[in-house]
Amino acid sequence: MAKYTEEVKELLTLVGGKENIVAVSHCMTRMRFVLADEKNAKTKEIEKIKCVKGTFTQAGQYQVIIGNDVSTFYNEFTAYAGIEGVSKEAAKQAAKTNQNWIQKLMSNLGEIFAPIIPALICGGLVLGFRNVIDGINFFENGTKTLIEIYQFWAGVDSFLWLIGEAVFWLLPVGIVWSITKKMGTTQILGIILGLTLVSSQLLNGFNVATTPADEIPFWDFGFAHVEMIGYQGQVIAAMMAGFVLVYLEKFFRKICPAVVSMIVVPFCSLVPAVFIAHMIVGPIGWTIGNAIGDVVYAGLTSNIRFVFAGVFGLLYAPIVMTGLHHMTNAIDSQLIAGPAKSTILWPMIALSNIAQGSSVLAMSILQKKNERAQQVNVPACISCYLGVTEPALFGVNLKYGFPLVCGMIGSACAAIISVGFGVQALSIGVGGLPGILSIKAEFYVYFLLAMAVAIVIPFVLTTIVGRRKLSKAELLGEEAEEASAEETAEGAQETAPAEEFHELHAGLTGKVIPLDDVPDDVFSQHVMGDGVAIEPENDTVCAPADATVGVVMADTGHACGLVFYNEMELLIHVGVDTVDMNGDGFELLVKEGEHVKAGQPLIRFDKQKIKAAGHPTVTVFIVTEEGKAQNIQYLTGMQAEAGKTPIIQFE
Repeated sequence: MAKYTEEVKELLTLVGGKENIVAVSHCMTRMRFVLADEKNAKTKEIEKIKCVKGTFTQAGQYQVIIGNDVSTFYNEFTAYAGIEGVSKEAAKQAAKTNQNWIQKLMSNLGEIFAPIIPALICGGLVLGFRNVIDGINFFENGTKTLIEIYQFWAGVDSFLWLIGEAVFWLLPVGIVWSITKKMGTTQILGIILGLTLVSSQLLNGFNVATTPADEIPFWDFGFAHVEMIGYQGQVIAAMMAGFVLVYLEKFFRKICPAVVSMIVVPFCSLVPAVFIAHMIVGPIGWTIGNAIGDVVYAGLTSNIRFVFAGVFGLLYAPIVMTGLHHMTNAIDSQLIAGPAKSTILWPMIALSNIAQGSSVLAMSILQKKNERAQQVNVPACISCYLGVTEPALFGVNLKYGFPLVCGMIGSACAAIISVGFGVQALSIGVGGLPGILSIKAEFYVYFLLAMAVAIVIPFVLTTIVGRRKLSKAELLGEEAEEASAEETAEGAQETAPAEEFHELHAGLTGKVIPLDDVPDDVFSQHVMGDGVAIEPENDTVCAPADATVGVVMADTGHACGLVFYNEMELLIHVGVDTVDMNGDGFELLVKEGEHVKAGQPLIRFDKQKIKAAGHPTVTVFIVTEEGKAQNIQYLTGMQAEAGKTPIIQFE
């Protein structure tokens, strides 16, 4: 007898019927739908279905969280609906066709910048701190900074620039590396290409605007001169160069015989990519930057400066994401050097910092129960309020989309107020909330008014939109996706050991790595929960402690769940996207409800078959339900021996 007859009927109706389903698949806990029109899915009603734990949309897939019994639900659903299920990868491909070009662009940008977000956050906090100690005249009647009166802080300020330079000036290196990683090409070639964009042999990109044209060095090829310009902090040029390298390598890898591939492919890919980067991609980037600079200067001096202020405030954050915002420094410097000895441009930049930070602040409050998201939200908000927006833009606002737009709206409103009252700054470099210290004293009140607008509008808009758009998984993190599994927890009580245990041992022999390093967004972003991963050296997963088998992927054999006596639940998933192998290369050695002992074999797998199918063999051990366990610690970075080395400890 079917277990979910009523729930299946209800879900099919609420997702818009069979005709609205382009593809459907499932993973360990979720039904994954690709819908013809997601607007036809009645999310609120779906989340009221008894067996549904929540819903969210990711990468064009409408995902309904069922829990550990999802395979049973999936089989009943496809049978009732008369739909043939597809693999997870096929669903992903179908989902891409369901995205508009903006969604595809944002998705690709997010995937490119995700690996470098931790560095951006660290660099943002460092530069924000440096802004305070070397840019604000706190001392001697507002005439000197901290570093000017204390040598210790001058030394700290100088030393910390090591990090700031590495993160922001050398950003192209990280971008090109990330592109090669995403596209599956040779990452070291990406790093080398990135280094050629910021080489010390070149004129630093930040100095180009202030260097006379006849003093810019160049390569002389006889028939042509190519300017030796670096691309420090540039994003567009780096991304274009990265994709040039990627497609060159893919082309030569495809046509080159394997016997000489190691020699021919790197040479024929990297050398042309470097030439193209400096002769075509770079000049295009500078042309775009100069055009933006000319438009900004013309707008500041025109009769429509109020309209321009709104447009500039609206678009400044996206300009920052391209790296072209550095062109405004030349305009600011020119204005300060002029008769007025001040600039009306810099106050708008500081207000844009504040507006984007306020959007992140709202996200932080909305996601206060999502510990994973807070690890990015809080430091990104701090660095943004201190004047460095990249961590907030790439780590939070661009990722979700609407916080970026809400911040842009608030920035536009604040910019109009600032220009309307003629707010002027005496210097540049101090952004965010401390930016008020660079404002002429007679404009403090007006700038405070603009600051209030830059804080309130993005915060309120982001809060309102976020409550409607964010899924439970995005609001609550792992709590929204974890299954209760009370029945299996009760079964685990039967096998409770005589003495309490406080650790789980490695289920495989191999290197233990952080979950963040797993090449899968759901795992690396801790959507399912926290845990660790192991690069396996053997081919058999064993039980990390006495437990009851809570759920198994009987048809594919690549994953299973365990429930321990303390009600903690553990998901074991062999490989990434290995559900697509349909069981080939896997042997499931246990069945649902079975009691297992520590060290007992659970899954046997063929590493070579997994690699041949194009999937990583890394195996994850994720705590999907903490149960009664407290103060859980995840141990990584060591070589583990199956059944002996602790990888998860708790009280």
